[in-house]
Amino acid sequence: MRILVINPNTTASMTAKIGEAAASVASGATEIVAVNPADGPPSIEGYFDEVFAIPGIIAEMGKAPADAYVIACFDDTGLDAARCATEAPVIGIGEAAFHMASLVAGKFSVVTTLARSVPAIEHNLAKYGLASRCARVRSSEVAVLELERPGSNARHRISQEIARAIREDHAEAIVLGCAGMADLAHSLSEEHGVPVLDGVVCAVTLAESLFKVGLKTSKIGGYAAPRGKRFAGMFAPLSPAG
Repeated sequence: MRILVINPNTTASMTAKIGEAAASVASGATEIVAVNPADGPPSIEGYFDEVFAIPGIIAEMGKAPADAYVIACFDDTGLDAARCATEAPVIGIGEAAFHMASLVAGKFSVVTTLARSVPAIEHNLAKYGLASRCARVRSSEVAVLELERPGSNARHRISQEIARAIREDHAEAIVLGCAGMADLAHSLSEEHGVPVLDGVVCAVTLAESLFKVGLKTSKIGGYAAPRGKRFAGMFAPLSPAG
């Protein structure tokens, strides 16, 4: 099968890291293609950035049809819109990580980047029906692009927040709240002695499972294909055929 992993921001170094994480767990028969749009924000930190990233996600899906898609932003940016655009499974890394954490721990905490991202994550937990399983959503106050800067102390600050989550929240597992943290999960799990989940590998694993059992996105209700209409201006190329 072919999985298109879309990093909704424009930072190519992060896309490469995400692609490596995805490939590390994919089966031998799975082709991983990691992409990012050319236009949009270099990082997604809050609601404002999110709006400008969604057209790029839909455009990338149109360029490279796949058997399944992974939206590699922890806020699950554009996830509902992406599910309208295809019958193939579309997995958000946030939703995937929450569900997997709930299978290995009674309570988990999320350690994300900046405080401005906390409300969006809390909203998603409630939407997915998993708020009661999350002890707390914590910010490490690490900007997303710090994760890409050599010599940054980002990992240390994330690790400190994980220690606080275990001590203060009584968290039994930790979900890393940013795709840019994908390369840290294994070492942080070993350091703290609890499961530390990266949403990228969780999403790829779930995408493979859905494909294997032949499940596709329902086209009845909210995820129905968009009705045909002509968009105006710069969004004309994204006009749905209906």
